[in-house]
Amino acid sequence: MTNQKKDSHASSVSRRSFLSGLGAAGVVATATPMVAAAQAAPAAAPASTLTDTAPETIEGAIPVTLRVNGKVLQLQVDPRTTLLDCLRETISLTGTKKGCDHGQCGACTVHVNGRRINSCLTLAAMHEGDEITTIEGLGQPGNLHPMQASFVKHDGYQCGYCTSGQIMSAVALLNEKCGPSDTDVKELMSGNICRCGAYSNIVAAIQDVRQQA
Repeated sequence: MTNQKKDSHASSVSRRSFLSGLGAAGVVATATPMVAAAQAAPAAAPASTLTDTAPETIEGAIPVTLRVNGKVLQLQVDPRTTLLDCLRETISLTGTKKGCDHGQCGACTVHVNGRRINSCLTLAAMHEGDEITTIEGLGQPGNLHPMQASFVKHDGYQCGYCTSGQIMSAVALLNEKCGPSDTDVKELMSGNICRCGAYSNIVAAIQDVRQQA
């Protein structure tokens, strides 16, 4: 091998060694803080369950006592928290859905003192001591409310996102002044939107329960 080839080979090896060493150093530099952080980080806390007291402290929070599905809850909430967000985020009752968040779709319908309301349009702090019922308090698998069972029987849902609000409104309708026709039912259910278009089945489910009653 000539001196020129030796010099070229040595230069190639030198560059290769340099780049390899640089890459290894970069990996070590990146990985070391990550390993250190992983070692220093505490173990993840288990998912919280529904309790009578909110587990975390919120700056500016106010105490609120809500009675939800027959259970009295002592909570600390931001005074701007809607009833919808309180149910979903604080109490972890996610059956009540957030659709439009503007009171236009009805997906967030719950009962307060026996009357249906859009929970996205009211503050949690306004319902101190009120009796609040969500879809979870209406019935459970194996012990369905008649309206829930009728929705299953008549396929009153497709994607299911609006279903809890539809059912809560339908149950409230049973105690409201409503004429006997399908048109009357549609009028009283007009605040609940089904983007899948299962309206005819929803009306059939409601009428079936009304006839049984």
